[in-house]
Amino acid sequence: MSSPPVDYYAVLELPSTATQVQIREAYKRAALRSHPDRVPSDSPERPARTKKFQQINDAYYTLSDATRRRDYDAARSFHDFSSSAAMDDSDGQPQSSWKSSFPFSAFGFGAGNQAEGEHHTNEQFGSVFEEMLREEGMAEGEQAHPTGKFWSIVGGLSGGAMGFIVANFPGALAGAVAGNRLGAVRDARGRSVYSVFQELPQGDKARLLSQLAAKVFAQAVGS
Repeated sequence: MSSPPVDYYAVLELPSTATQVQIREAYKRAALRSHPDRVPSDSPERPARTKKFQQINDAYYTLSDATRRRDYDAARSFHDFSSSAAMDDSDGQPQSSWKSSFPFSAFGFGAGNQAEGEHHTNEQFGSVFEEMLREEGMAEGEQAHPTGKFWSIVGGLSGGAMGFIVANFPGALAGAVAGNRLGAVRDARGRSVYSVFQELPQGDKARLLSQLAAKVFAQAVGS
């Protein structure tokens, strides 16, 4: 017998009556909390985090679109998908009661193969990540180019990040760093802030995600 399907509302810790704004905010919190890059690549937590992150993105992909959500809710209701999720002892993931073999894998990115799912998950998170950095003044424009504030924060993360910056900005950058004017630096290659983030040393990605998560959670508490 196949494993019970995951309740997307439980994954995002939301009631089935959640609004689109609530779904998007819940996705931000959940994705930042469970992102695999918050732990080292060789961490024993990595596989579980990767699985959880995929489920979070599947949930957001399904519930953030009115048509996909309507179809999912109809299937969920018809097949007695309980609104109160139980925990699966095998991996600690939220599971729900069910009474049939309905192919819930048709929802989310699970409808395709693993490589496609990972690609779409990365694109989806990247889009929301750039939105969050725009809100924090660390990205600008339609293409979400890094701002001086982003480079200032990255430059203060670690020696590894500084090495990354120097490698990407030969020549004039050295003077900017030495003169403590890193805030004036821009990505000369015109890449998005997320593409730059993906190339950072793993430890610095973890620190940046933690900083961003702290801001998002603080805003949620204050709202």
